[in-house]
Amino acid sequence: MGLKGKKDVLVALLKDKSDYYYADVEHWYRIPVKRAPIMVRDKKIKLIAFYLPKSFGLYAHTVRWYAKVKNISIAKREELVLNGKKHPNSENDYYRLELDKLIELPTPIESLRKRRILFINTTQNHLSQAKEINDLYYESPLEEMLWDEFKKLSINAERQWEVILDKRTFYTDFALFCKARNIAVECDGDTYHMENERIEKDKQRDNLLFINGWETMRFTSKNLNEELDQSVGLIKEAVNNYGGIEKTNAPRDFEYIRSKEEKQMILFDK
Repeated sequence: MGLKGKKDVLVALLKDKSDYYYADVEHWYRIPVKRAPIMVRDKKIKLIAFYLPKSFGLYAHTVRWYAKVKNISIAKREELVLNGKKHPNSENDYYRLELDKLIELPTPIESLRKRRILFINTTQNHLSQAKEINDLYYESPLEEMLWDEFKKLSINAERQWEVILDKRTFYTDFALFCKARNIAVECDGDTYHMENERIEKDKQRDNLLFINGWETMRFTSKNLNEELDQSVGLIKEAVNNYGGIEKTNAPRDFEYIRSKEEKQMILFDK
């Protein structure tokens, strides 16, 4: 697996064991044309890796296999799935990704929070180095910088977390689940989020999140590039003010974020 920086890897949901059969034995995978990621539409995808849901039992909520994408074509669903049953989407167009053989990753990439995932656009570098599902995301250098800091401090955040409110779907750059109130951390670029229309939409979004139990914290490029320690310090303070962050391996069990010095002091006092 090459260590390339461009997004040419798609992590996709492998819905059930019949889809696993198509990928492993018949060497293809289908994606609805209407919902296909840009890299599929533009035929820039090189590899596809598969996220396994609850239906895979002990293998659930992990990425275990990937394959090279050899060719992409379009076909009706009824031309792809020949099981004699009429499906509501039989006449819909699907991308048919022709695959090389499945290759097993040396170590499965686990979703610690067992989250719902449909697609993740990522790089070969991220796929080869990821230890858990959040390591796969690659949205911007600012987010990568903050994610590295979160990992150093053992802050259990989720990236690109889906929040559905008032029949609208939002994705937070980072979601931190705290005892009293959840925190959405947003990395705002200096141009995109400074546009008047964008600012108005962000305010509406933040207000809707707030009345549904979320606090939004926004950081600019300057905040993260020049004031990273202070910015992370504000996040830590907010987490602790809201009763600590939820442990991924123990839901509804919360812990405060403390520095090494603070942890040593607590141990010494005991």
